[in-house]
Amino acid sequence: MRIGLYPGTFDPITLGHIDIIRRGATLVDRLVIGVAINRDKGPLFTLEERVAMVEAECVGIAEETGCEIIAHPFENLLIDCARDVGASVIVRGLRAVADFEYEYQMVGMNRSLDDSVETVFLMAEARHQAIASKLVKEIARLGGDVSKFVTPPVRDALEARLV
Repeated sequence: MRIGLYPGTFDPITLGHIDIIRRGATLVDRLVIGVAINRDKGPLFTLEERVAMVEAECVGIAEETGCEIIAHPFENLLIDCARDVGASVIVRGLRAVADFEYEYQMVGMNRSLDDSVETVFLMAEARHQAIASKLVKEIARLGGDVSKFVTPPVRDALEARLV
């Protein structure tokens, strides 16, 4: 069984994340969505809320692709999380050239820690390349319309949280 790990904070999950999940699910038999417990980022949503959003958004993708998709909270090193879930592949999304330098360094470090785990980069579709959770939250905080960037349930959660 091919197992992939797609890590992120998902605060909140965006259409860009969903695009990468949908495409990543075609590459593996099981895709684990690693929901990072990142206390340094000060997430808007709790871990439980972020996991619930990921699970809700992935039901249709799992049905559509036949891939088992699991949300898995983690707070350890990414490479250790990959080992914990049995992943041989880490799936990463790239939006722009600016992402590449950071991701390139991460791959080098992860390969130094465990060269049996590969990293696969998927470019976000053009219409999703500008989407970043941080910007979505800022737009929502300032009363802007985020419906182009997130699904309706996530938009509603943002509005409820920021009102």
